Amino acid sequence: MKNFSIKMIAVCMFLVLLFLSGCTERQEPKTILPKDKDMVVLAAARHLAPGKDDAYYCSKILFVWEPLITRTDNGMPAPCLATSWEMLNGGKEWIFHLRKNVRFHDGSLFNADAVIKNFDRLKYGMRLSNYYYLDKDVFYPKMTNYEKLDDYTIRLTFSEPSVNQLHKMVDFGSPIFAPSCLDEKGNFKGIAIGTGPYKIERNELQKYVILVRNDDYYGEKGKIKRFMIKNIPNPDVRFSALKAQEILGVTDMNALTSALADQLNKDKQFKIAVNKSTIIRYLYVNGGRYPFNDVRMRQAVSLIIDRDELVNGFFLGYAKATGNILNYTSPYYLDLPYEYNKKKAQALAHEVLGDKRQKVTFLISDMDTFQKGEAELIAYWLKDIGLDVNLHAVEGGVAGKLKRKGEYDIAFGLQGLPNGDAYSFLSRYALPDGPLNISSSSHYKNIKVERLLEKAKYTSSEEEKHTLFDEVQKILAVELPVIPLFNDMNIVAYNKRLKNYKPLIYGVDLSKVELAEEND
Repeated sequence: MKNFSIKMIAVCMFLVLLFLSGCTERQEPKTILPKDKDMVVLAAARHLAPGKDDAYYCSKILFVWEPLITRTDNGMPAPCLATSWEMLNGGKEWIFHLRKNVRFHDGSLFNADAVIKNFDRLKYGMRLSNYYYLDKDVFYPKMTNYEKLDDYTIRLTFSEPSVNQLHKMVDFGSPIFAPSCLDEKGNFKGIAIGTGPYKIERNELQKYVILVRNDDYYGEKGKIKRFMIKNIPNPDVRFSALKAQEILGVTDMNALTSALADQLNKDKQFKIAVNKSTIIRYLYVNGGRYPFNDVRMRQAVSLIIDRDELVNGFFLGYAKATGNILNYTSPYYLDLPYEYNKKKAQALAHEVLGDKRQKVTFLISDMDTFQKGEAELIAYWLKDIGLDVNLHAVEGGVAGKLKRKGEYDIAFGLQGLPNGDAYSFLSRYALPDGPLNISSSSHYKNIKVERLLEKAKYTSSEEEKHTLFDEVQKILAVELPVIPLFNDMNIVAYNKRLKNYKPLIYGVDLSKVELAEEND
């Protein structure tokens, strides 16, 4: 009976969402676009080049700018604009050797002077972004100096060992832009000028960005001459644009909902492709007040949530249930079991509540119908452990303030993985002064976890780091400062007129995309 009820709830919500799609489909006005037979038009849920006030100007997935350090398929640091490096003095010094014969889109030379100009940006404090904040304290903590040794070598110096520095610098941790596009304080003067296989030709804020192939790129050239990436916030409008062939594909996070992907998968003119995603979803609980200040109640909540039903009922399998707080794209991710056990959950909850029931407030977004459906299903489960849930719909900014002030009980949360540094990610939740521990009012503290993370911060042995991070993940999976639900999948859809449209853990590799031959 239990499974039937849950499935009926999920199916009903799925049908409601499909109905709402039809109702909202025509709400977004069309943008008149320039026409170019050599241009492939794609779409994303947000504008991927938010412009001069953004720390990066545009997302890395546009392949306009490149970092010093990128990542391998398994998440480990890999060369990009830096080709090799050495760690000296126990991690207090790092030497980076830079790629030669590289030019920025404006024709200027990439060299150590350009890199120093980019490091100068860090002197002026944290820079805000629609992606990940560019913050010296996150990516280069305790860095005391950066200097040019020769035209293609730089040195970073730290006041204490920074043995995980390569992981911190992956992708958004070491972006490089042409000095000509930055003012004296490191702000963008115009469009971002990078070294990547595509350059920005035109950027209409909140409408579209046009990329043109960089024919002087030092590596493998892009196959498509021009891309336009439209900003289409509504998923149903993106779906309709695909069906009408106004766009040939979608990209970025949340490119397509599971329900719409399932529909497109039945249409012979489209293909669906998936990969892991850097986004993980949680339930935040207020660990500063009753009943979630008791670890047994947090455990009871985790045990009463049937993650497989949640993933299959709402996400049609396009997500990966997890019992781990760390995102599964991290090279240090440990595949921990998760458990649905109603009797065990009820027993633990009874130890905390006794025979009484407890009213709790569940914060949800007032703009997200899908989130409301998930919350209603979770509230249905929570009744079985003595929790009577009041769904409280608020605007996102208000929800953040309420969580920080501790004026809530339960809320949804998500977190991306800005780089490959497991310490930075785990410490945000697990240390008393961790920003997400504070902002979610988790009030989590464990001396053993603090000591393990401190050791991991200073060890250069990969084997020892894995051992330490494994132990931290196991403890957090039991004590649950937040309750992990599932890892997202990067779902993309595209017209079969394209080929090699392969999702990465974040975005699509535009440089590999091609137009298909008629007989492909």
